[in-house]
Amino acid sequence: MMRDVKTETTACGTLVVSLDFELFWGVRDIIGVEDNQDRLLGTHRVVPLLLDLFRNYGIHATWAIVGFLFFESQKELVKHLPNRKPAYADQRLSPYPYISNIDENGGNDPYHFAPSLVRRIQVMPGQELATQTFSHYYCLEDGQTGEDFKEDLKFAIRQAEKVGCRIRSLIFPRNQFNPEYLPICKELGITACRGNEAAWYYQGKKRRDYNYLPSRAFRLMDSYLNLSGDNCYSLPSYEDFPIILPASRYLRPYRSRLHFLDPLRRKRITSAMTTAARTNQIYHLWWHPEDVAININENLDFIKILLDHFNDLKSKYGMQSLNMEEVTSRCQQEAEFRIRI
Repeated sequence: MMRDVKTETTACGTLVVSLDFELFWGVRDIIGVEDNQDRLLGTHRVVPLLLDLFRNYGIHATWAIVGFLFFESQKELVKHLPNRKPAYADQRLSPYPYISNIDENGGNDPYHFAPSLVRRIQVMPGQELATQTFSHYYCLEDGQTGEDFKEDLKFAIRQAEKVGCRIRSLIFPRNQFNPEYLPICKELGITACRGNEAAWYYQGKKRRDYNYLPSRAFRLMDSYLNLSGDNCYSLPSYEDFPIILPASRYLRPYRSRLHFLDPLRRKRITSAMTTAARTNQIYHLWWHPEDVAININENLDFIKILLDHFNDLKSKYGMQSLNMEEVTSRCQQEAEFRIRI
């Protein structure tokens, strides 16, 4: 009976692509603007190229955007800040004191704002505008609370609504997945969240623990060798929102010193995609637009290889491309179908 249900609803593998779009807000507590200029400027070039690529290959993707990026300038951002701000024990994690360092008269600031790119994503068919919170909020850090998070998420949703976008999916910044905050997500209308891979070295960590050497080493090796499995999974059972769509693989960017390992990196992803297509499962690939903003040609060529493979799987097995919101809708449809039968 279950096989009949899947035949009627989701009898094909699914490629989910999600992108964490942050600009400087995603690395502000790690590196200075002056040390990251090429990457940030390159992002404004690569986002349109990615959108063209997705359109050409029929890829539906989720773009999780930090709420600050919706604004035109520092002056506009300052007018729309929440009164309640995250009370991190380490205040260096908070972006709010930094805002005063941005030139309030600087128009077209490519490091902190990207309203034109947001609009380009918004009008492109198949692309979902999701959120990465308002301020790139860290959900596992000491000091911050659920009420802090709720206020931040409210402002992210509100800012998106001002440009006519309904937010339904959330990606936790720096993968600090916090299950205690899922009821807050549900209350505010979030229907899907990206989860982390199951292996211990992918679990969400506080900032001070993220660069724990064994975890970093295993994550790096797992990009080339099959240490953690394919990380494919079946369509989640719809019981209650938000559903969790775990990541399957982080797409590491091109590195010249590791270029000789690229065949392994490619095989690591394409073999798992094939498994998902053959077994009617989900494969969830993610990266940052900023990751591919350096060595753009090499990175886009690699992505094209993956998308060519997707096209092959689409022809052979009927594999489909869905964004996170579309997967959520499919979960709900399957649940309704089960009830009818």
